[in-house]
Amino acid sequence: MLTATSQICEPAAHPLPKEASPQEAKPGLAGDCRLKPALLPKEASPPEAKPGAGRFPSALLERFYSRAGLAPPRLRVVRGEEVPQPYKSLLVHSTDMTPTLEGFHGQPIHLAVLSSERQDNVYWREVILRRADDSRPVEYGVIRICLAPLSAAAAKSVLEERRPLGRILQDEAVAHLSWPQAFFRVQADARLSKLLDLRQPAALYGRRNVLADGSRRLLAEVIEILPPWP
Repeated sequence: MLTATSQICEPAAHPLPKEASPQEAKPGLAGDCRLKPALLPKEASPPEAKPGAGRFPSALLERFYSRAGLAPPRLRVVRGEEVPQPYKSLLVHSTDMTPTLEGFHGQPIHLAVLSSERQDNVYWREVILRRADDSRPVEYGVIRICLAPLSAAAAKSVLEERRPLGRILQDEAVAHLSWPQAFFRVQADARLSKLLDLRQPAALYGRRNVLADGSRRLLAEVIEILPPWP
């Protein structure tokens, strides 16, 4: 059963691509918001990375890095059990990231949109999520959102760029599933280090996640990267 606190979706031909998957949005393209039924899970539990899956590029990261004239960092796939704490409790699950981060940090999480773009009913944005009390960054994310399946109120809230998508889906009681496609390790480059306020180079962890609504329609595809935390 889908609930407003569960989630899913997948635009990729393979859960753990070695190369950019054909359904992932390419720079300059609107992207395909159709959801392939064969890729839907029977249960909302994250898949494990295949041994030797290696590194894979991300068209979502490339979209925003190219605007800055930079090459995106490469993401190295790791198994869920290889993700160290506290990253593991924050990433290896099938629930919304926003309430997960709020629970971990014990306070609301605010959205800061770095850049955004819309083509018809497909909307992209690059974001930093920050703690409410001290504005410390707790996530860097790039996301592709399909607006058509959302209610008018939810779509309006997305475009207002005031709340994270996970919070909007909960506040608007949008029944959905989350289906993490890969967990990864990435070495922070100069851009990530600046955006996440890192004082020294660090290996970061993240995930590629997809969301779908109760009718199995694609809602979003997202890359989420977390900074180190004591």
